[in-house]
Amino acid sequence: MNAKRKTSEVQVYDTTLRDGCQSEHVAFSLWDKLDIASRLDDLGVHYIEGGYPGSNPKDLEFFREARALKLGRAKLAAFGATRHAKSKVATDPGIRALIAAGTSAVTLFGKAWDLHVRDALRVSLEENLRMVRDSVHYLKYHVDEVLFDAEHFFDGFRADETYALRVLEAAAEAGADLLVLCETNGGRLPEEVAAAVSTVRARFDVPLGIHTHNDAGLAVANSLAAVRAGCRHVQGTINGLGERCGNADLAVLVPDLELKMDLAAIGRENLAKLTRVSRCAYEIANQNLRDNQPYVGRSAFAHKGGMHVSGVRRNPATYEHVPPASVGNARRVLVSELSGRSNIAAVMGERFGLKKDPAKMRAVLERVQQLEHEGYQFEAAEASLELLVRKLTGAYKPAFELLDFRVTIDVAGDGRESSVGTVKLRVDGTVEHTAGEGNGPVNALDEALRKALEKFYPSLREVSLLDYKVRIINAKAATAARTCVMIESGDRDGRWTTVGVSDNIIAASWIALVDSIEYKLLKDASRRGRRPDRRKKAPARKAGKAKKARPRRKAKKGKRS
Repeated sequence: MNAKRKTSEVQVYDTTLRDGCQSEHVAFSLWDKLDIASRLDDLGVHYIEGGYPGSNPKDLEFFREARALKLGRAKLAAFGATRHAKSKVATDPGIRALIAAGTSAVTLFGKAWDLHVRDALRVSLEENLRMVRDSVHYLKYHVDEVLFDAEHFFDGFRADETYALRVLEAAAEAGADLLVLCETNGGRLPEEVAAAVSTVRARFDVPLGIHTHNDAGLAVANSLAAVRAGCRHVQGTINGLGERCGNADLAVLVPDLELKMDLAAIGRENLAKLTRVSRCAYEIANQNLRDNQPYVGRSAFAHKGGMHVSGVRRNPATYEHVPPASVGNARRVLVSELSGRSNIAAVMGERFGLKKDPAKMRAVLERVQQLEHEGYQFEAAEASLELLVRKLTGAYKPAFELLDFRVTIDVAGDGRESSVGTVKLRVDGTVEHTAGEGNGPVNALDEALRKALEKFYPSLREVSLLDYKVRIINAKAATAARTCVMIESGDRDGRWTTVGVSDNIIAASWIALVDSIEYKLLKDASRRGRRPDRRKKAPARKAGKAKKARPRRKAKKGKRS
């Protein structure tokens, strides 16, 4: 363990690699799990539950591979059940798999609800107690630490308090190092959780932990209630992944402990890594980020209303409950038809002299409000917003002039489709007329546009189309409805989003596409420290000296973009 780290008041136990894998649409590969484990250790969690080695080969392989991980703080824990009712503990396959995992900590779960004992296990209440006692006692001879998860404890406590406590007694008497009270069905209220924890705390000297699910939207609230009542160990997953509605979200629970309850968990210095780890977990799980996720979401510190922006600029505490940087996030000011001058000033700063020129400020604000009324969304398309401001303030110089574009779509008798886009434009007095073929009209136009421009601006080879979204604005107009198209593009230095709106989906796509290209050229010019003016045609390279162009990512087949 890193000696510089602070002793914690609340242990953080992450079960993303086990409980989180039980989320619908989530399937981590072995290498995904190893990657996440390393990131969780760097975040400062105390335990990483690696999986259920008795249930599948992947988890067995994980524990073998994880021995090579150089973890700084976290302990790896294997997860499994008490012995089978018809097995002797020494020969039980599940118990043997837990020992074979080679971890210093094992988390063992047993039933604490008489309903489950009778209907799920179909054993007597006394036999269930023997299963708990035998399993904990045996494991204590083979591993350093045994954590006992009392599954369905709160439902069991409500149904038969005496029996639920007897299950805890069996585990404690057998040597369990920690009693984890599990709110497995996720349906209890915070006051119920607090009352049960208080009863257990008064009766047992063994440290207590809490494990909650989010079926009633109360996983974090129930965890906090348990901590107030005496638990000093919390379990959860990054981003709340988990069975059904998920587990307690550690990306919310941990900052609540640190920043609201002033309890040391992972430490304030590690808390600043939280947003990065949360977003990496989304990427690895192949899930979209939840913009409105507390603390770590893109919208967690985003301000749209003019009054809000004005207040935050004067004193961030007016509309921010914690500093964004404390959890590794950042403030964002959104520009929309609800914006005031404060929004425009905050987003554009002093780059275009708006603060000193009320007339320009008013012109920008009025134009933004007009365009958003027509269906534009600048709050998510900062690149198009910057281009708009440049055009309205005289800071814009076009990189090329469009003369004409068209698209043809051919459908063969066997259903095969092809799209061809043609583009005619002028760059530095030179007229370029090019064609491109793609798997959809937008892809075809993109190919034609790049073909015309790359000889003048070679850096466009770095640009990839990352996402393409279409939204119908006035759905009641059916096929005559206006369309809003948003295109996300990226290069080696970052990502940007542009927007286009038109009655014609191709025209809307073209507007967003051209904005994307022009923004890339602006970025390049800014790095060179000069205005984005038109450049001379690149000289031909000598034979044998040509560099291999980076391949561009084309639109995915099947998406007719």
